[in-house]
Amino acid sequence: MTFTRLLVGIALLWGTSGRLCLAQEIRIAAAADLQSVMQDIASRFQKETGKSVKPIYGSSGNFFQQIQQGAPFDMFFSANLDYARKLEAAGLIEPGTFYQYASGKIVIWIPNNSKLDLTSGLQSLLNPAIRKIAIANPQHAPYGQAAVAAMKKEKVYDEVADKLVLGENISQTASFVVSGAADAGIVALSLALSPNMKDKGRYAEIPGADYLPIEQACVILKSSQQKDTAKAFLNFIKTPAVAELFRTYGFDVPSGSTSQ
Repeated sequence: MTFTRLLVGIALLWGTSGRLCLAQEIRIAAAADLQSVMQDIASRFQKETGKSVKPIYGSSGNFFQQIQQGAPFDMFFSANLDYARKLEAAGLIEPGTFYQYASGKIVIWIPNNSKLDLTSGLQSLLNPAIRKIAIANPQHAPYGQAAVAAMKKEKVYDEVADKLVLGENISQTASFVVSGAADAGIVALSLALSPNMKDKGRYAEIPGADYLPIEQACVILKSSQQKDTAKAFLNFIKTPAVAELFRTYGFDVPSGSTSQ
């Protein structure tokens, strides 16, 4: 009888500790442009708090649809403000958690072995040697929408439209150019500066006046079962140290958005 009670006690203790471990981890739906910076942020957060962050990367539009259908995420880091605002309007976020954390930028990126001269900016894409140009799918990726807007502003879109190769998100778009599946790409500056790309090619920034600001926001989802950990992570995102990390990866951080 004593042995049976001991087994029951161990089982109860194991179950409780298992739940406590799970309660220390949050799942984040994160825009693909955050792939490198979020790894650094999550690592620092875990080191300081003992709580872990599990990011899943993809296009903001796809995540928006998944969250509406009940996908089990605790937070959503969008590559624009619109999707987060729509979730807020639908009552799907924890009140008061909408936070604009950064603004992204786009660049033309080519591999090191390319002979393309980027000094003319987007006009360089008119070079006949360019057969395929990778951009994120503008139907659901904010970076793809910015790429199309910039090309139209510079009056090159109609000339190169039949050369466009669409990535599911901005990370896949970048991989098309790195792998040689495309000759050039319009990608996030944050990815061009990432360890996976910075030594493999060169880039030219596209003037910010050519496209609407890629303002990005995050929210805690009302369906989250780990709200305390999510709130701790949101507060961590607001610190000056994290703002500096975002700047290191080429993002702009809104003035006055950080807290001590």
